[in-house]
Amino acid sequence: MNRARPARRAGWLALTAAALFALLALWVVRAPEHLLPADVGLHRWSVEHRPPAASAWARALTDTGTGFVPYLLLVLAGLYAGRTTRQRATVAAALLLCLGAGQTLRYAVMTLIARPRPAAGDWAAHATGRSFPSGHTTTAAMTAGLLIAALFLRGSKVPRTAVALIGLWGAAVGLTRVYLGVHWFTDVIGGWLFATAWLSLLTCAYLRRLGARSEEPA
Repeated sequence: MNRARPARRAGWLALTAAALFALLALWVVRAPEHLLPADVGLHRWSVEHRPPAASAWARALTDTGTGFVPYLLLVLAGLYAGRTTRQRATVAAALLLCLGAGQTLRYAVMTLIARPRPAAGDWAAHATGRSFPSGHTTTAAMTAGLLIAALFLRGSKVPRTAVALIGLWGAAVGLTRVYLGVHWFTDVIGGWLFATAWLSLLTCAYLRRLGARSEEPA
């Protein structure tokens, strides 16, 4: 199987997402009060449309995008993707490493940009740290991508319903951050772009490694 073309596409997607993220970060840093046009309006709408039941649902969903949950999901995905005990341990460890490294890099970028969060009086959930890019959003998006990758590692017949549900979960966690008032909408966009760049870079490196192995003499 020729993996050069998919690897190049993944590489270009990584470069594109990284460039868009850099442009958005620069816009955020240079904007008055670090606010972009859509941020204030969407934040105000969220604060004004937050009945107790919807807030409770959003908090429950947002909690799945941080802490031990993403790591537990990736361990389970590794156990599913591998066919032997060694393969299961290797895949699970690789997935955890990919997420942990991505989170570390995201935290460094967040600290460097140091964008303030919305006013604490508008929060409907606990939050810590700076605002851009959103940690929950980035973590959930990276986890979703790695979970889908694990499905493909298991075999070529991947359930489309499972892929769609995983993708929807990853996106929904980000949206809850805006709804709960703890992030600006562009924090979420930044998180999605960051996760896309990171996952695409990992995909490119993985496919190139497979391609190099297939070309080695037996």
